[in-house]
Amino acid sequence: MCGVLRGKKVPVTALDKIFRDGLTFPGSLFATDITGETVEETGLGFADGDADRDCFPVPHTLDPVPWLSRPTGQVLLAMQDLDGSPFFADPRTVLANIVNRLKADGLNPVVAVELEFYLVDRKRGEDGRPRPPVSPVSGKRQDTTQVYGIDELHDFNELLHEIYDTCVAQGIPVDSLVSEYAPGQYEINLRHVSDPLEACDDAVLFKRVVRSVAAKHGVEATFMAKPYPDQAGSGFHIHMSMLDDNGVSLFAADDPHGTPMLRHAIGGLGATMADGMAVFAQNQNSFRRFQPNSYVPHAPTWAANNRSVSLRIPPGKPKDRRVEHRVAGADCNPYLVVAAVLAGAHHGIQRQIDPGPPIQGNAYDKIEPTLTSSWIVALEQLDSSAFYNEVFGRRFLDVYLALKWAERDKFFSQITQLEYDWYLNKV
Repeated sequence: MCGVLRGKKVPVTALDKIFRDGLTFPGSLFATDITGETVEETGLGFADGDADRDCFPVPHTLDPVPWLSRPTGQVLLAMQDLDGSPFFADPRTVLANIVNRLKADGLNPVVAVELEFYLVDRKRGEDGRPRPPVSPVSGKRQDTTQVYGIDELHDFNELLHEIYDTCVAQGIPVDSLVSEYAPGQYEINLRHVSDPLEACDDAVLFKRVVRSVAAKHGVEATFMAKPYPDQAGSGFHIHMSMLDDNGVSLFAADDPHGTPMLRHAIGGLGATMADGMAVFAQNQNSFRRFQPNSYVPHAPTWAANNRSVSLRIPPGKPKDRRVEHRVAGADCNPYLVVAAVLAGAHHGIQRQIDPGPPIQGNAYDKIEPTLTSSWIVALEQLDSSAFYNEVFGRRFLDVYLALKWAERDKFFSQITQLEYDWYLNKV
């Protein structure tokens, strides 16, 4: 539920049996918080007898694991419920249900994702906090923001090339790579695919590749939304378009603002954005990204070729018209975020929602913030949302919210060093 991969290690001789009969895991895996503990309030722990369920391999995900010295493979599994249906608490099932809704209306979504991440030194600074790693080329620690800097790419050339090579070996559709808006921050884009489930499979496996290859090279990689208070956050940007049943784009137009259907999709995304903030930002650190003039949106705004908005239509050829959703952090669960984006777009298309006029200029200066920066408020909005109760299902929301409320309570039960510094000898 928190986007953390969990599984078992099995001998290769078991592979045929797994493809034929599946592999069992407890349903409580989907009730584990970010610390790995089961949240009993979800009803998937002992209340359920901690029952096992069958899991079967996801097509196209059996691939080698090149960063390990011993020949090893990996495969994603999807859980079935006790009656053999897809497990209701699996975020992949939530996304599959929404994709099926769109397809029933003749809408075939195409999705591409962009993920930002930081490389950090394994050794923390004197203050115990993360810091950029030392370049194996220059012997210096990156300490300036050089967005799109070429030298910053060459600093970790071998590491980044191995990420590429590993992605190719695993069939992950990697595309361009840039140094981003902070020391040690990078972004790698994945090419668009016509199956949103596959796009999310690629995203979670890509994150595993980046972390694993970085560790092999003696550094850490993090997709934490805001590892440094004074540097850029890491986002998860989704590019989405729609095809008809003949493969023709329904968003294509000479107009840089796309077709009426594209604008209706944007209208739906804007109308449902506030209710989904607990999905786009799923923990306390996630909300630290939302700062002024930080390329992180503060309201459901839209425009063409404008990075200050939450819903951007990138420039390009008419056939490539699409919307870029820029709200979620890199720490999100990709399946749930893409599910929210597709459901919001579908909502707008069905109801022909007018998004209003596009923003001209800097959205931060022209529109007051309306998206909450509070984890508590976001959870309350998701709980009471008629839209998410309908598209995600109340049964799933009960599990997700119980888990996140428990995680929130655990987080705020801790006393931080800053509290001791500020209050211990002052009040």
